[in-house]
Amino acid sequence: MKRTNLFSMHDDLTFHNVTERRLSLDDVIERMLRFISQDPASPYQLMIGTDSQVHRGHTKFVTGIIIRRPGKGAWACYRQVVLPRELTSVKEKLTIETSLSQEIACYFEGDAVNRMEELLLPYVYQGASLEAFIDIDAGTEPVVNKTSLYVQEMVDRVEAMGRYAARVKPDSYAASAYANRHTKRPASLVM
Repeated sequence: MKRTNLFSMHDDLTFHNVTERRLSLDDVIERMLRFISQDPASPYQLMIGTDSQVHRGHTKFVTGIIIRRPGKGAWACYRQVVLPRELTSVKEKLTIETSLSQEIACYFEGDAVNRMEELLLPYVYQGASLEAFIDIDAGTEPVVNKTSLYVQEMVDRVEAMGRYAARVKPDSYAASAYANRHTKRPASLVM
């Protein structure tokens, strides 16, 4: 029996941003370390979040990764994954979005985050810190957000990971603003 992939991975673990294309995960980590090393005495926020958009014949998921120096800029990139069908279930979309964010977050566990913390450690008494978030594209207001029924389940999943804090709308910038911006255009299903 032939197994089929749930996702048609578009560039699998390849990332892009406004100035660079086809970055590997190692490239992403190196760019983030370079950004931190420019000002290691500052606080930093590592944010990962996924949003999706249903297009004709497929659903496009975009996961954003942002390293932010509050008040002093950020470096960001995104990854695209295409599901070759139109999703209609809000819970299924939110579950897949959260899973894709968690997948990327797992790549940062261990070595990548440790390397970031090593850069910041000598400056901890000067204000250096690193907070890590998974931003969930869901809100808690039941009147406004169809996703409110599933927020607690997704937050619990993220917090069970340990290192990452979960954020929801309106604080989930990586998902609801950055990743959202890159979901609007239909994806090419041709690899």
